[in-house]
Amino acid sequence: MNRPYLFVFLLALGAGAPAWAETARGSEENPGSPFGTREALGQALFFDVNLSRNRTQSCASCHAPTHGFVDNRDSPGGRAASLGDDGRSLGDRNAPTASYAAYSPPFRQRADGVYEGGQFHDGRAATLEEQAAGPFLNPLEMNMPGQAAVVARLQENPAYVQAFTRLFGAEVFADTGSAYDAMTQSIAAFERTEFFAPFDSRYDRYLRGEEQLTAQEELGMELFFSRQFTNCQLCHQRNALPETAGETFTNFEYHNIGVPENVALRARNGVGAGHVDEGLLANPGVSDPAMRGRFKTPTLRNVAVTAPYMHNGVFSDLRTVLLFYNQYNDASAHRQVNPETGGQWRAPEVAGTLSTEELTTGPALSDEKIDALLAFLRTLTDRRYEHLLQ
Repeated sequence: MNRPYLFVFLLALGAGAPAWAETARGSEENPGSPFGTREALGQALFFDVNLSRNRTQSCASCHAPTHGFVDNRDSPGGRAASLGDDGRSLGDRNAPTASYAAYSPPFRQRADGVYEGGQFHDGRAATLEEQAAGPFLNPLEMNMPGQAAVVARLQENPAYVQAFTRLFGAEVFADTGSAYDAMTQSIAAFERTEFFAPFDSRYDRYLRGEEQLTAQEELGMELFFSRQFTNCQLCHQRNALPETAGETFTNFEYHNIGVPENVALRARNGVGAGHVDEGLLANPGVSDPAMRGRFKTPTLRNVAVTAPYMHNGVFSDLRTVLLFYNQYNDASAHRQVNPETGGQWRAPEVAGTLSTEELTTGPALSDEKIDALLAFLRTLTDRRYEHLLQ
């Protein structure tokens, strides 16, 4: 995890690979293989468009390493949801960032009844391996007809065959399920590398004494971690102590914060207006109606460069998100207006299960404090994305 990764163009995937696709060099254990470790093999798979039905889409299409591991492609739905491999299908949720996803614990219900962890907005994949298995077979995403079809595509590439047999055993392709699992294990191994979680933002460098924050950023940090002036830390702090190295800026729990329906997206993706996204209740392992409309708390790392926001991409600007939260604590007329629409904040898609305690803890915030919070959130941007900050 800590060894430096050396990247070269992904020549083994042929002309279909995007120009920025990268792969790790072979390891000392297998110096003759272009994919000498599971991490290196997983990196190649992550960028391979040949694993989608029309050979047009890879994991990196919706989780671009050049843009904070989110989907920065324009589509008929803007960037709120991703286009599928067929160039027509449009999802109903925003692709979450894959950065720092490895720090999410396996999906579970704790002894206190609280659900936490897992992958996807509703935690339906317990682990990174389970998450990696899903998009290949999703009709709205990579659209492959089954595991056997994916494994057949893997076997088209001699370098893959060599790597899979070296890393997983000579009989790995004798069973479709075993080969498919080996693929997902490799992708998950890549997603656990520091390439996805460098912890090198200005905030991290500040903690190491390498940089200073501005007065505005320091005010924002104080507000963020305060239990008196905001409620941010209730959901977006994992470590027990504030200002701690390795903070994920999410507790990986599930909440309904009253996000409205993305009507514009629904008008384009064929999902009828008024359809309700059940959130956590859509997870096959959850049956409690009180979980309806709850979604996993996302990491705030790279949040300033991974718009649009919320599980359905309904908000385009990060300041709008802060104002959306503030409307619960500020009843003044101008705070009840969504600056992106000029109208009042729309009603929650699911109103009956709001996390009222978390949403209403804290006083109303002035413009100065909102701007300070925004300035602090910008410091959570990984070094390689700082050029994307506006």
